[in-house]
Amino acid sequence: MSAGRILIVDDDPQIRRVLKMTLSAEGYEVESARNGEDAQETLRVMHFDLLLLDMNMPGSGGLETCRAVRSGSEIPIIMLTVRNTEQDKVVALDAGADDFVAKPFSTAELLARIRAALRRAPVPPEGGPERMQVGDVEIDFRGRKVIANGAVVRLTPKEFDLLRYFTLHPDRAIPHRELLQAVWGPDYGDQVEYLRVFIKQLRQKIEAKPDKPVHILTEPWVGYRFLP
Repeated sequence: MSAGRILIVDDDPQIRRVLKMTLSAEGYEVESARNGEDAQETLRVMHFDLLLLDMNMPGSGGLETCRAVRSGSEIPIIMLTVRNTEQDKVVALDAGADDFVAKPFSTAELLARIRAALRRAPVPPEGGPERMQVGDVEIDFRGRKVIANGAVVRLTPKEFDLLRYFTLHPDRAIPHRELLQAVWGPDYGDQVEYLRVFIKQLRQKIEAKPDKPVHILTEPWVGYRFLP
């Protein structure tokens, strides 16, 4: 039984070949594309569970491709890049990526990141709400949808899992490490820049005035607090 279907997008044929062999050995079904245009065409005709996307490709680059894919899909996206600065991570996450891996990387690290991107936060306990109203926004937990002013607002898988964790722990200062490990997994905890980007995105989608939030509040030096 397949562990999931992954599309690798990289202009380097050797990297595509090595990644395909490595991931296939772990039980994943793997396809590859050499650039962003080919990747978008492949995504239109085939279903994938995860996208491994090189950030530094010629033509339609990784960031442009990530934005284009994210505008119409919730597929988990991991960006691969030779750069490893905090600004590079923020740019990748802001483009819609769920995670970021710097080259060269170990097989163990990449596989851990893939598992983290594919995982879902634990299902709410039995008897938990299937829906919740937050201001003018309705959250449909069962359908994994957010509805604002009668229209469905698209959230990435990690955005939704982060929002769900907030709703299960209202009016409590939640530390950065707790949020990261609850949503991304136990291997995370120090990637505060991830939270900054994802909180900004969530505020833009559920707050009436994202620059003056009333639901997702910053707890200085601690983390965040959710007020439904």
